[in-house]
Amino acid sequence: MTWVKICGMTNLEDALTAVEAGADAVGFVFYEKSPRNITIEAAREIVERLPESVEKIGVFVNGTEPSPLDVLLDIGLTGTQSYFLGGSDTQRDRGMKAIGASLLPKKARFLTALPRQFVGQDEDGIQKAASDFAKWGKNLPDGVSFPEELLDTFVLDSGDLRMPGGTGKTFDWKKAVPIADGMRQGGVKLVVAGGLTPENVTQAIGILKPWGVDVVSGVEARPGRKDPEKVRAFVRAVREIDRKTS
Repeated sequence: MTWVKICGMTNLEDALTAVEAGADAVGFVFYEKSPRNITIEAAREIVERLPESVEKIGVFVNGTEPSPLDVLLDIGLTGTQSYFLGGSDTQRDRGMKAIGASLLPKKARFLTALPRQFVGQDEDGIQKAASDFAKWGKNLPDGVSFPEELLDTFVLDSGDLRMPGGTGKTFDWKKAVPIADGMRQGGVKLVVAGGLTPENVTQAIGILKPWGVDVVSGVEARPGRKDPEKVRAFVRAVREIDRKTS
């Protein structure tokens, strides 16, 4: 089944609604410029009330506080989703190697978000990216001492340097097809985000055939507050296409 993450949780009620609707994961944004920013203390209180079976993903922007790994270990998250606005993920790789796999959650998941500019490359850039992902299993960093699947999940999003995510805008799904194909060939998990709604998620899945989908604004009543009916409709739409294509 398609992995479903409902992101931008700011309160327990919304998180429980996502769980009851059948989401696989909920997300917490730790970025002060976001209207969905949540404090560590508030997130901890929510995480403690959620079922163990549901993934709890912290969303972070590089170069800002708090530290993803510190928060993960502090409040019981099961993974992180990182937006790298310049620079690379070298620091993240180094940090995970330093703490060792034994301290990470048993089913830890680390997602790397790729901004809209990534899909906005010219045809040559798109093909190169597709080729690189197709060889992903052969290009993992040297000295990785934890399960390789920790680093094999990427989010294609519509964010940019001004607003990393939660823009409510889609990107060109058809243009991203070669990248999606390359990811599948290389054993990389693709998560589609950016402007998804209960009405268009079926189309996005049909075009890109991703491993997962991630929604924020498309299921909100207003920034930071979910619309329960939209949450349920979103998960229902995903499960319906899963049923039809299984």
